[in-house]
Amino acid sequence: MGARVSDRIAAIAESATLAVDAKAKALKAAGRPVIGFGAGEPDFPTPDYIVEAAVAAARDPKNHRYTPVAGLPELRGAIAGKTKRDTGYDVDAAQVLVTNGGKQAVYNAFATLLDPGDEVLLIAPYWTTYPEAIKLAGGVPVEVVTDETTGYLATVEQLEAARTDRTKVLLFVSPSNPTGAVYPGDQVEAIGSWAKEHDLWVVTDEIYEHLVYGDAEMVSIAHSAGEKVVVLNGVAKTYAMTGWRVGWLIGPTDVVKAATNLQSHATSNVSNVAQVAALAAVSGDLSAVAEMRAVYDRRRKAIVSMLSEIPGVVCPEPLGAFYAYPSVKGLLGVPLRGRTAADSAELATIILEEVEVAVVPGEAFGTPGYVRMSYALGDEDMAEGVGRIAKLVAES
Repeated sequence: MGARVSDRIAAIAESATLAVDAKAKALKAAGRPVIGFGAGEPDFPTPDYIVEAAVAAARDPKNHRYTPVAGLPELRGAIAGKTKRDTGYDVDAAQVLVTNGGKQAVYNAFATLLDPGDEVLLIAPYWTTYPEAIKLAGGVPVEVVTDETTGYLATVEQLEAARTDRTKVLLFVSPSNPTGAVYPGDQVEAIGSWAKEHDLWVVTDEIYEHLVYGDAEMVSIAHSAGEKVVVLNGVAKTYAMTGWRVGWLIGPTDVVKAATNLQSHATSNVSNVAQVAALAAVSGDLSAVAEMRAVYDRRRKAIVSMLSEIPGVVCPEPLGAFYAYPSVKGLLGVPLRGRTAADSAELATIILEEVEVAVVPGEAFGTPGYVRMSYALGDEDMAEGVGRIAKLVAES
């Protein structure tokens, strides 16, 4: 007999963001004053009206039973409605599959679309889960690397250079995790039209759709990419509902039916109480979201200003989500309290061990030489954490 764990599962990389967050929380539990910039998790509570809907749902016996795998019919209809409201993309309830968080939507999409050897164009920096979900489905991630000089935006020319006769899917994300990049509307249209011209599927993750700032505008690529589009989304980021685990997948009915069949064997229906909470979220107005976005916007400006003052750090202004993605290449090879980092992973370790600040190294996102710092944490913690890093660098 061979190894105890299959090669397929053994090849999966641990989620770096969750690993950093877990390490930071473990140190905090041990009494250490760690400040964590690792997890992409709002620091706000879920709005009260959503919580109250869940409490009522928990008391209703009808929610104590199995329900349709694809989701509560009223929630699927409401998701179709909010999609039309928020992005102008017109779908019906039959095109919606409710999933256990956004991650299951990602996995379901690639497992449904890919055959072994199919290539997926993956714009880097990318969220850590994407390449693992692609590889689990038998696909091959083909990285298209961007950097701060272009605002972390890929061009049609870059995508075309990476396309082969094995390319089946383009993964498109705007606003972006980890960079906070938001594609201008004309660039979105150009990329969507290019994908349609070459008969590619487009999987677009729109979970940060409401977190855009200044003059930036979220434009869905679903409008320009033709019929072969799968939209991924969820309530986690917009409504501060990371722990409720409700996401969704929108696509052509045959794809949604196939993904539903997969989910029927993997997890069945999402928790009914969480689905009712999500129904309240997507059916309600966006006033609570606007309040949270205003706070993120203030923190966004503050963290960029503070990081930009640190010698060796270059921090482009993020236009969406709640992450800064500064280049720290200028700190590599620089002695910090007698320790020298050869790469950003080593630098993140030094920062954690020397000043008890947790950041996620760029290696986790496909681009070494950077770190991701979430500003979805309290203002005081954010200022203190960046201040500790600044002090560490100033000592060099």
